Amino acid sequence: MKETALRIRLFGDPALRRKTELVHKVTDSHMYALSSMAQLMYKGAGIGLAAPQAGLNEAMIVVDIGSGLFKLINPKVVSMKGIQVLSEGCLSIPGICIKVKRAKKILVHALDEFGKPVDIQADDLLACVLQHEIDHLKGKLIVDYASFFEKLKIKNKLAVLRKRSKIELTKDAEPNICQVQL
Repeated sequence: MKETALRIRLFGDPALRRKTELVHKVTDSHMYALSSMAQLMYKGAGIGLAAPQAGLNEAMIVVDIGSGLFKLINPKVVSMKGIQVLSEGCLSIPGICIKVKRAKKILVHALDEFGKPVDIQADDLLACVLQHEIDHLKGKLIVDYASFFEKLKIKNKLAVLRKRSKIELTKDAEPNICQVQL
């Protein structure tokens, strides 16, 4: 098992663009990783975090919009209804918000942290956050939804984040939150 230091990965880190691997058997390490991801999310004052944002390459997310923590493995949107447009931020792209059009109501099928199947019916903000985090598992970021003009406006901020990401990749600038074995 490989030990990995968890920290928020910034825009420009290749981990954010990788498609994650499905979890075939939930282990104690996955449960520990999900708890560590939740700590990392709360420390960053976020409401969702996907495994790639923490440097892990497995299909896991944590979400808490204030109504309780969801720890999900292999989440998949199985149905969508309606449309909503919300301004979204991201712990991996600090200081940037993008208006994103998403489904207003969704049904997500996943495994919980113990490997048991769960279905979550979500609407409004919870639906948005779940879709945002599931996008991360496919290597998709909110900047991918930006219009041409939005991309021009955030170009310099993204360049700064890319530079910070390269520095962190070469010298591990951010203190480690925890060590996870997967």
